[in-house]
Amino acid sequence: MICLFQNIKEGKMFNKSTIALAVSITVAGITGCSNDSESVETKVFNRIATYPVCMQIDSSCNTDDETAAEIVAASEDGNTLVYSDSPAEKVGFVDISNSASPVGLGTLAMGGEPTSVAVKGNYALVGVNTSTDFVNTSGELKVVDITDRTVVATLTLAGQPDSVAVSPDGLYAAVAIENERDEDHVGGADIGINPQLPAGSLDVIDISDAEPTNWSVSNVSMIGLADIAPTDPEPEFVDINSDNIAVVTMQENNHIALVDLVTGTVINDFTAGSTNLSNIDTSEAKPRLIELTDSQPARLREPDGVVWIDTSYFATADEGDMNGGSRGYTIFDLNGNVVHDVGNELDLRTVRLGHYPEKRSENKGNEPENVKTGTFGKDKFLFVNSERSSLVFVYNVNDPTNPIYKQTLPAGVGPEGALTIASRNLLIVASEKDNRGDKMRSSLNIYEYGDGEVRYPTLQSVDNNGVPIAWGAMSGLAADINSDDILYAVEDSFYGSNRIFTIDISKTPAELNAANKIMDSNDVFASISTSGVNEDLDAFDDVDLATMISADKSVNIDPEGIALRLDGAGFWVVSEGAGTVFNTTDATTVDTNSGALESKARPIEKLNLIFKTDTSGVIEEVIELPAAINDKQRRFGFEGVTEYNGKLYVAFQRAWVESVDFTDPLNPVSTLESNPRIGVYDLTAKTWMFYFYPLDAATSQNGGWVGVSDITSLGNGEMLVVERDNQAGPDASIKRLYKFSVASLVDGDTVSKTLVDDLIDDLRNANGLVYEKVEGSAVLSNGDIYIINDNDGVDDNSGETQLMKLQGLLQ
Repeated sequence: MICLFQNIKEGKMFNKSTIALAVSITVAGITGCSNDSESVETKVFNRIATYPVCMQIDSSCNTDDETAAEIVAASEDGNTLVYSDSPAEKVGFVDISNSASPVGLGTLAMGGEPTSVAVKGNYALVGVNTSTDFVNTSGELKVVDITDRTVVATLTLAGQPDSVAVSPDGLYAAVAIENERDEDHVGGADIGINPQLPAGSLDVIDISDAEPTNWSVSNVSMIGLADIAPTDPEPEFVDINSDNIAVVTMQENNHIALVDLVTGTVINDFTAGSTNLSNIDTSEAKPRLIELTDSQPARLREPDGVVWIDTSYFATADEGDMNGGSRGYTIFDLNGNVVHDVGNELDLRTVRLGHYPEKRSENKGNEPENVKTGTFGKDKFLFVNSERSSLVFVYNVNDPTNPIYKQTLPAGVGPEGALTIASRNLLIVASEKDNRGDKMRSSLNIYEYGDGEVRYPTLQSVDNNGVPIAWGAMSGLAADINSDDILYAVEDSFYGSNRIFTIDISKTPAELNAANKIMDSNDVFASISTSGVNEDLDAFDDVDLATMISADKSVNIDPEGIALRLDGAGFWVVSEGAGTVFNTTDATTVDTNSGALESKARPIEKLNLIFKTDTSGVIEEVIELPAAINDKQRRFGFEGVTEYNGKLYVAFQRAWVESVDFTDPLNPVSTLESNPRIGVYDLTAKTWMFYFYPLDAATSQNGGWVGVSDITSLGNGEMLVVERDNQAGPDASIKRLYKFSVASLVDGDTVSKTLVDDLIDDLRNANGLVYEKVEGSAVLSNGDIYIINDNDGVDDNSGETQLMKLQGLLQ
C-alpha cells in the first residue's frame, strides 16, 4: 500500500475518502512510511509487563525504602537488564528471558551514586558519582561482570559523571562529566546560575582490550565552546554513532558538541538554539485550568537526552533547565542545522490524552527527558520520554527530516532511561519516581512490537478551536439513557470551572468530543444559605460560596458523581464537601472500624451538595443535606449519585462523625459511625432518609482505608457500587464491584451486598501497576459495565486513565 500521508503531503492524493482513511490509520496506531514505499507497517508497540523495582527489596514490595530504576541497559543477548538505582546507590539486575514475566536477580552496591549504565560484551559500565559536594567533584567508572554481578575494575574519572555510552563497535566508551551546579548557590543577585566551577568535560575510555583493568581514560575539554557560561560547560548526555563520533549535550549552556573519539578532539560545536512556541499553557492557574492560549517566543531548547538517528542526524530531548525548555524534541544535522522541530506537538498530545501536567505549566510543560532510537524490521523509530506527562511518544524516522507520529505509550511515573532490544522486538523504559506514600513505585516498563491493536490510550479528546479539549482527573461516570454509544463524565476538584464531558464509546479509542462547564447562570447556587446548620458547632464558618463561583459564573466545586436525569432534561451532579467538623485545630478523629486516629486540621470549606442541571450544565436547583447530617460531616463525602423510581441515591465515601468527646475542649475527639451512608432523597416529597453500607475491611499490606466511589441504578431496586481502598501498585488490594437491593429497606437499615466482580485482575490486564482510584462506573442497557480511574490531574501520578469495558457480569 502506498504511504497515504506522504502522498497527501506531496499532493498526489487529496480527497475526502483518502483523508478519512488516513485519519482512521492514525487512530488505529498504524502510521509511518517505511523504506519500502509499497507497504505500510501495521505492527504496533504495546506494554506487556511492568516490573516495580521495589521487588528487589521485598517480593511483594512491602517496603517504604526508596529505590529507583533510572537508566537501563541490557546484556548482549537481551535477556538481562541492568539499571542504575541512584537513591539506593546500587545497580539492579532483572531477568527478562520471559519478557512478559520479569524476575529480579538482585542488586550490587556501587559505593556512590550510580548515574548511568551502558554495556560492552559481558560487562556493565556504571558511572558513579563519588563527589562530596558541588565543588569537590569526583567519579568512577565501575566495570561489572553481568554474569556473576561483581565489580572487576574501577577507573577514575575527571569528575561527577552523568551519562555513559559505548560505541557500536565496542572500542570506546564516553562519559559526560557534568560537575553539576548547586541550584541553591547564591552568586551575586542570582541563585543557582552558572558559571559555577569546576567545569565539566568528556572522558573518553579506550575499551578495546579484553581485560577491563587495561582500559585507559583520556579527557576532552569543553571549555570555551558555548556562548552561555563558556567557562563552565556542563555536559549532560552523550551518544556515539558508528563513525565513533560522540554527540554531547550541554544543557545549561544550550550547546551541543561533536567529538571524534579516535582523535579525542571536538570537530564541531554549535548552539542548540531556540524555537517559537504557541498554543501552550504557561500559567499554573488557581483554580487550575488548562488553557492553550499562551506563547513563548525564542524559547531556548536546553537539551537533555540525545541520540543518533544515523551518522548524519541526531535528535535531542529539549527538557530545559535554567532559562528554557521547548517542550519537544529537535532533529539536527552534523552542522547544527535544525531539520525538524516538533514545536508544541507533544504538549498538545499530552492534553489530548489527559496527561497534561498543569502544575508544571509555568516550568516546562510535558518536559521531554530523553530520546532513544531503534530499528524494528524495515522501520527506525524515535522514542521520546516525557518526564512530567509520563508518556513515551513514538515517531517513525526513516526520513529524519520528516518524522511521522506513530503512537503514544504509558510509562509509569517519570520515564527516564530507554532501551531497544530489536532482536527481541522489545522496548524497555525505566520510570524513576518512587514514593510509597504518594502511591508511586519506580518500574521497568516492557513493551513488545508486534501484530495487534494499540491498547493505549483508551480515551482521547477531539480538537476544539484548533486545540484538543483538555481533560483529566475523571471521577463520576454515567451512561446515556437513550444511546449505548454515549457516556458522560465529570472532573473532580483538581480543576476549576468544572465540566461535564461527553464520550463517544463507539470509537476506538473512545472519543471525548464535548465539555460543558457547570454554570450558575441564574444565580441558583449563589443564593443558597447555610443558615440551617447548627451554629453552636461553628462547623461552617469557613464556607465561602464566592470562591466556588467564578466571574464567568462557572463553578469550582468537587464533582464526584454524575447521573442522567430520567426525565431526559439534564444531569444530577454531586459535589463532595471539604473538611471535617471540629477539625479547625488539630482535633483527633477515631475511626471506629480500624481504631486509627486522624489529627490533621481540616476545617469545613465546602458542603456536600447535589446539583440539578439542564443538558448544557446550567444549574437549576441545589439540594442540601439536612442540618443534623451536615453537623456530622467528614471530609469523605458524596462520591456518586443515581436516580431510580423518583428518588436520588447518593453514596458517601466513608463513615461520618457519630459523636464528639469535649473533655478537652481545645482538642475534641470524634468517634465515627460504623458505616458510610447511602443517602436517599425523595424528589417529590423533598425529604431525606439514609441506609448504611458495610465496607470490606482493609486488607492491603500497607494498611490504608476502604471507601465507596460510585453508585449506579441497575433497575428493579438494585444498585451497583464501586468499592476500593486507597492503595496502588503492589499495595492495591480492594477494587471491587458490589450490588445491593433497596427493596423493603427502611430508614436506618444496613444494606446486604453481593460481589459482582473483583477488579484487580481487570486492572492488571493493562500490564501496568494497579491504579489507586477507580472512581466511576456506568452501566449500558445491554448490561455492559464501564469503569474509569482518576489520574489526579497528573500530580504525583502517572496520568494514565483507563476507560474499561466489562462484559457479562450482570447476566
